[in-house]
Amino acid sequence: MRLAQLVWQNAGAECCCSTTRQSSEPIEAPYDLAAMMMIFVVFIVGVFYCLDALYGERRDRSILFWKSLPVSDLTTVLSKVTIPLVALPLVAFAMVVSVQLIMMLMTSANLIFHGMSPASTWAHIPFFQNWVVLLYGLIAIALWHTPIYGWLLLVSGWARRATFLWAVLPLIAIQIFEKITFDTQYCARILGHRLTGFAAEAFDFQGQHNPDIHSLAQLTPGRYLSTPDLWIGLAFATAFIFAAVRLRRYRGPI
Repeated sequence: MRLAQLVWQNAGAECCCSTTRQSSEPIEAPYDLAAMMMIFVVFIVGVFYCLDALYGERRDRSILFWKSLPVSDLTTVLSKVTIPLVALPLVAFAMVVSVQLIMMLMTSANLIFHGMSPASTWAHIPFFQNWVVLLYGLIAIALWHTPIYGWLLLVSGWARRATFLWAVLPLIAIQIFEKITFDTQYCARILGHRLTGFAAEAFDFQGQHNPDIHSLAQLTPGRYLSTPDLWIGLAFATAFIFAAVRLRRYRGPI
């Protein structure tokens, strides 16, 4: 629970619309919270979708129907990968924008009802700039988390039951073995970096203790795309997805 809280504190603070100065933080905080919660929900949905994507079709025997169609295993697995990488981020973006617009209209109506102008709210929150930052952040998160989704798909295609345990327990066992044998925590650091490391590469926070984004100039797509860790993760994701395709080709119903 502490790890999830840390992940989404960082992700929300670093990617989700913190684009105004400190004076506007109380006004913008509810909008940031809405975006942060949506990113958290999207990640959780993506995790459980991948765990059930290949396992579910073997469990309910629908794999027999899908295999009867003229669609290759590669196409099927790639279509499932696009859900957490493309569909869910787009849905999250649309929902965040919709929720923030509704919140803005409700706030404006409340201010007008009390005889005040809503112009101050609009002036302190640059919505369009925030939405650009949000969309960029969702893309950066999705690419960075690709090996996580690939690993979960691989487990989904291999495990006969308890996919969540098979996905998590080997990682925990490796960390315990490393700690007992070598008294190191490299595996835990690698996993933590894979969850939150995108932020330091995708954004220029202008100081470790200043995670706010005040302008679009703080977006660093060039540095992000040239990060070795990104491409190493994509290489592992490719290997996991290829293995999942091979498993689906020879796995039958449970």
